[in-house]
Amino acid sequence: MLVFEAKLEGKKQQYERLSEAIRTARFVRNSCIRYWMDNKGVGKYELSAYCAVLAKQFPFANKLNSQARQASAERAWSSIARFYDNCKKGKPGKKGFPRFKKHQTHGSVEYKTTGYKLSEDRRTITFTDGFKAGSFKLWGTSDLHFYQLKQIKRVRVVRRADGYYVQFCLDVERIEKREPTGKTIGLDVGLNHFYTDSDGQTIENPRHLRKSEKALKRLSKRLSRTQKGSKNRGFARNRLSRKHLKVSRQRKDFAVKLARCVVQSNDLVAYEDLQVRNLVRNRKLAKSISDAAWSAFRNWLEYFGKVFGVVTVAVPPHYTSANCSNCGEIIKKSLSQRTHRCHHCGFVLDRDWNAAINILELGLRTVGHTGTLNVSGDIDLCIGGETSQCKPSRRKRKPKE
Repeated sequence: MLVFEAKLEGKKQQYERLSEAIRTARFVRNSCIRYWMDNKGVGKYELSAYCAVLAKQFPFANKLNSQARQASAERAWSSIARFYDNCKKGKPGKKGFPRFKKHQTHGSVEYKTTGYKLSEDRRTITFTDGFKAGSFKLWGTSDLHFYQLKQIKRVRVVRRADGYYVQFCLDVERIEKREPTGKTIGLDVGLNHFYTDSDGQTIENPRHLRKSEKALKRLSKRLSRTQKGSKNRGFARNRLSRKHLKVSRQRKDFAVKLARCVVQSNDLVAYEDLQVRNLVRNRKLAKSISDAAWSAFRNWLEYFGKVFGVVTVAVPPHYTSANCSNCGEIIKKSLSQRTHRCHHCGFVLDRDWNAAINILELGLRTVGHTGTLNVSGDIDLCIGGETSQCKPSRRKRKPKE
């Protein structure tokens, strides 16, 4: 699936009608969760049927497109199914019981195949449900000309601090070709440097949130000084939301570009399988870890690995910093000790560089010899050879002749 995003340009009245549609979609989702809580044994199909009941009871819910109501019910069921899965797995702590969504700056409503209409030049979209939001100009949809209308499976309207956006979900498999480089790399992420690779090269940590803390603090003060319910408070909240949105976009842009560069320049990428959820429990390092966005970087590494046909290996992080990359002995170090000094062989190296070498060695050991590689999802390729297209790992057996 590919997702193309474009900004909607319209009038103030049209934006208000889109907000009504988003509020109605949130109402349908919350009502489905309440219906599930009050009735035991309710499943996915019962929630979809309950949408028709809501449309009869509430006139504003009837204005929303029927498939959009079903999409809201599917969102409710996804949160319920995730709660059931966590209970079956027996994870310690909270299981993620479904909650009601409150009014927020961001929100969305999703249409499937009806409720909207695209113009022939793919520059205008018209929403045809009961809210009658009208036609909007699209900014940034030049790529839609290369795809057919039947390939658009879902259209999602998203509200953010700086306006309204539309997302087109296309049923397209993305595969890009690249020439093999014959290089392998191991990555050790950190806070002093964003990552240190097995060749000793480092990438500086951008620290987007830390650099914007002064501006965020100033805007938060202005918001706290305004009176609740006033227009000035709405303006101050919007300025603060825009600043947070800019920081999140900077973080995502950095992760996407860096992950794509790493994948394109290597045939194998090894990294640690870190449990970031457990790491952020440290109150002193939680903000810095969240600002680094290690999980987002890993997700984009795995995504581009599938797109370009590159092997991505997540190795266990145990003793990657303690083991000596020269002799293999365990040298215990505190977190403040940034240099690795082996008392057995006298090997001296930067702590992160030593860990990156160990990560690469574990990654190569996990993958095995270069003849049979099948790592990171459904990727099947050979290092140093031509990359093949993505194929499903589970195949049906051919009948015997």
